[in-house]
Amino acid sequence: MKNIPVILGATASGKTAMAIALALKFNAEIISADSRQIYRELTIGSAKPSPEELAAVPHHFINERTLLDDYDAATFARDAWQRIQEILARGKNVIVAGGSTLYLKSLITGFSELPSGNNALRARLYKELETLGSEVLYERLKRLDPERAQTLDHTKTQRLIRSLEVIETTGKKMSDLQAALHHAPPFEFECIGLDVPREMLYERINQRVETMMQNGLLSEVQSLYQTFGTAHKQRKINALETVGYKELFSFLDGEISLDDAISLIKQHTRNYAKRQLTFFRNQLPVEWIPSADTSFALNQTSSILSHLI
Repeated sequence: MKNIPVILGATASGKTAMAIALALKFNAEIISADSRQIYRELTIGSAKPSPEELAAVPHHFINERTLLDDYDAATFARDAWQRIQEILARGKNVIVAGGSTLYLKSLITGFSELPSGNNALRARLYKELETLGSEVLYERLKRLDPERAQTLDHTKTQRLIRSLEVIETTGKKMSDLQAALHHAPPFEFECIGLDVPREMLYERINQRVETMMQNGLLSEVQSLYQTFGTAHKQRKINALETVGYKELFSFLDGEISLDDAISLIKQHTRNYAKRQLTFFRNQLPVEWIPSADTSFALNQTSSILSHLI
């Protein structure tokens, strides 16, 4: 390969089906760039490929970790670069597919070394988040690291907490640490984005949430609540703070009704999709393929890959 193809796009844009069809055509294995599908416990809410889809094409970074494992974008990038090298050495091709923005950014552009997480400090910051609110913590970050604050807002609580954690751990700004020591990728990547019209995308998102509920999302979350609820209260488990899980945890805590939780999942997923697209357009070099017509999108993407492989 001259470049490693990356199929990206907003949630519900059809990345999984596209990647599998292309992998079958081009004798490729799939590197999943999804920060939730890597966890064995998250299946329905993470829109994990079906057992049949996983059996059709070898997938990497799906069902490889448990929720209590610490895993971040830099670790993923390092592991994925190694895995890509191993796949290529076996004479197979590689297709990256996913929508997790920081995973893709680290994989494609590289990353900087940051200190390991401090569970006690993180738990304290999450307690402050609950008592003071995200706006107060965001103002603190603006004072301590204005450059980093410009890359997020108060709603991006995981990145906000991580930024403050790094500052307290090292005494240095996260923006300075990120610029100090950069690990560049050993491959070139060709990003292909699935561009679904906004109205169609939002309709798909709403329908996907309904389908998830019909397929047992609530039961999945109830099981997670029983198994990890105590640990989650003691130190926030990042994956359980994401859309689909966080809202149903609030329902199980008695804070909102089930109908409200479902409505919020739809709303927050649409919001997330919008943030994904903004990130991809601002942070990565992407060739966008119109994807209202699935067959057209597959033909166009196949044509691009035929020049890479």
